[in-house]
Amino acid sequence: MSADRTLADLLAIMARLRDPENGCPWDLEQTFRTILRYTLEEAYEVAEAIDHDDMDALREELGDLLFQVVFHARLAEERGQFDFDDVVVTIRDKMIRRHPHVFTDSGPATEAEIRDNWERIKAAERAHKPAPGAGLLDGIARALPALVRAEKLQKRASGVGFDWDQIDGVFDKVTEELDEYRASLAESVPASERTHEVGDLLFACVNLARHMGVDAEQALRAANHRFEQRFAHIEAGLRQQGRRPDRTERAEMERLWQEAKTNQDRADDP
Repeated sequence: MSADRTLADLLAIMARLRDPENGCPWDLEQTFRTILRYTLEEAYEVAEAIDHDDMDALREELGDLLFQVVFHARLAEERGQFDFDDVVVTIRDKMIRRHPHVFTDSGPATEAEIRDNWERIKAAERAHKPAPGAGLLDGIARALPALVRAEKLQKRASGVGFDWDQIDGVFDKVTEELDEYRASLAESVPASERTHEVGDLLFACVNLARHMGVDAEQALRAANHRFEQRFAHIEAGLRQQGRRPDRTERAEMERLWQEAKTNQDRADDP
């Protein structure tokens, strides 16, 4: 089946849903802002399908996410601002521009050169469309997950040399922030200040992950998954004993936790 044909069908369905005379009342009420939550939800559902290596779910969730793109483009088209073809042309041109090692005669490039070129080209793009009073960190979406945005802020600042030269400095910063939080617990300080100190500690941990070449968001997602699996093991073990977590001593739950951890470690071994 032709990709052009199936995409044209999807665009036609979207136009029908938004038809003022015969469209869907719910779809007709929507705006960029009202469907934003669904766009974000679909993106996270794509991530969940990938985490579970569920290709059937991934196919479906990618379709749902594509529909969100089509929906936003239709709203813009109705306003006379841009349409879906404009979206496609924009990303097509951007990908060609950001991959000179593929689409020009510049020749092959190393992974480091590709990464450096990508950031350099992005910086040049930003320089061509500055907003009044725009700063280096402007344009990094505030709606991003906090860990992702922290990493992007740090990378942007690192691009102009505002970064630690050695990873030891990052370790020291994490220790410093942890000590400051411990001090805040020992003192009578407002809850807002403790929140501030935790934020600084998390930001420093993201910086450490970045210097170690680890994606902080993916690392935490994986840690969440491990916690869920281990706690499920605790619950299953207690059910076999006819017991519940809220009526079980911490020591027994810790024993089952360590058992789950050992089982996971064995499963991870090649």
